[in-house]
Amino acid sequence: MRIYLSLLFLCIVALSCKTKPEPKKTPKYGPIAENAMVVSARAEASKIGSEILEQGGNAFDAMFATEMALAVTFPFAGNLGGGGFMVYRLENGETGALDYREKAPLLASKTMYQDKNGNIIPNLSTVGAKAVGVPGTIAGIFEAHRTFGSMTIDSLLMPVIKLAEQGYVITKNQKERLEYYAPVFDSVNGKTTLYSETLTDTVKNIALAKTLKRIATNGENEFYTGETGQKLVKFLSEKGGLITLEDLKAYDAVWREPITFTYDNLKIISMSPPSSGGICLAQIMGMIEPYDLQQYKHNSAKYIQLITEAERRAYADRSHWLGDPDFTDIPLDSLISEAYLTQRMKSFSWDNATKSSNVSHGNIIGYESDETTHYSIIDSYGNAISVTTTLNGAYGSKLYVDELGFFLNNEMDDFSSKPGVPNMFGLIGAEANSIAPEKRMLSSMTPTIVEKDGKLWMSVGTPGGSTIITSVLQTILNVQEFNMTMQEAVDAPRFHHQWLPDVIRFEPDVFSTEELITLKEKGYLINEEESPIIGKVDGILIMPDGKLEGGADRRGDDTAIGF
Repeated sequence: MRIYLSLLFLCIVALSCKTKPEPKKTPKYGPIAENAMVVSARAEASKIGSEILEQGGNAFDAMFATEMALAVTFPFAGNLGGGGFMVYRLENGETGALDYREKAPLLASKTMYQDKNGNIIPNLSTVGAKAVGVPGTIAGIFEAHRTFGSMTIDSLLMPVIKLAEQGYVITKNQKERLEYYAPVFDSVNGKTTLYSETLTDTVKNIALAKTLKRIATNGENEFYTGETGQKLVKFLSEKGGLITLEDLKAYDAVWREPITFTYDNLKIISMSPPSSGGICLAQIMGMIEPYDLQQYKHNSAKYIQLITEAERRAYADRSHWLGDPDFTDIPLDSLISEAYLTQRMKSFSWDNATKSSNVSHGNIIGYESDETTHYSIIDSYGNAISVTTTLNGAYGSKLYVDELGFFLNNEMDDFSSKPGVPNMFGLIGAEANSIAPEKRMLSSMTPTIVEKDGKLWMSVGTPGGSTIITSVLQTILNVQEFNMTMQEAVDAPRFHHQWLPDVIRFEPDVFSTEELITLKEKGYLINEEESPIIGKVDGILIMPDGKLEGGADRRGDDTAIGF
């Protein structure tokens, strides 16, 4: 009997000590829409784009209106004076990509940012008139609309012009940025401008409204050969810039074949050169695909280590091989081939960090800005676009054309001013990305569309300079590998490695101390101070029931609106 009671007691103790299963976490969803959705950096832009879709317009109509609404309400990166990339997937499955990246002026030269001793002249490629590349945004949105749009330009610009005239509310984030940069604006422009004056709660941009009215009347020629273009060239000439009317007349947006590859049961459609986004994304995902990521805890030391080592190798290749495909032969197929990527990961070890000093670009043998903005759109017809556009640095070159109402880019800094010397994002360039007249500078922008099992599944992208590629990567993996909702995937903490400098950047105070210690013990350098924000991802996910979930990044004023 005593033995029996003892056994009974032990059983009771064992049952009482048994670990209770963790309660199932309630998923956090972003806004849900039945028919169509726009996710962008500003509520006003998303609202205008969504209203265009509700009126019967398609994704390309909404692209035109959303892009221009961002130029009004988000001058930090929204623009007429910059450029960008668009990736699309039509309802019938057709895909493509549009390159409206800026170009170097005809008077540009390889050593234009070096002194007589070959040293880089500080700030010349980032601030002021000589930093400005030939803008492509207007050409891009007109080309997309001409090919696929359905509504009149007047009807698309009318709500945007009204927004510029009536004004928009400055958010807390915007007010802080503008107060920080106001002295810089005054210094660069030699006077106060609209965005360096004392800001009220509502800002009206009458000059931009007038510019948009002329564009609505005269079309894209207004910007490249008309009154607006002539005023722009005159302004830049007075500031010591190189862009001429001949540069504006010669500019064109170019249709490209997107980078397309598979990962598990996904088909990824992303941007091709002169964006490095698609190729680097394909390389990283190709290098990690042989590993079972689901066996690792999300953002565990092992997960971070694997992603970091793949990123290190992809960014080393980016530095050497990539540039404008119209000027440089790029071995695209080889760089993303399974054989090449397998070879690249042969030096990877779970035991220790690979040193970037020991990693160069791969050998092709036997094989063939943080200050950017993104928006994603899916319309009621089943068309999807992913668009990333930029001025490059915050407010670009800081030059503001008062008479026209917009900032100008500092995109020339995205060239390699001198091989081996980093640009403002710390990215190292080589001959493939050297400066030449009419050449397009290399970019990290990664607008991306994803199919799952042959059907449209996701539109995603982000600003973030050199962190764009890794932010898009982690967002896709968050949904695919860890079953997150779109909003959860967008909100999840992010990390980044780009070969050089040889350090993993983390968003601060959100990663496990234990995991970071494990990485340090393996030889990884950790930085939690430099990157309070890594990317501001905006995405749309098609849910199993066919509804659309918008993921608007909590890190900014981003907003998802649909119907």
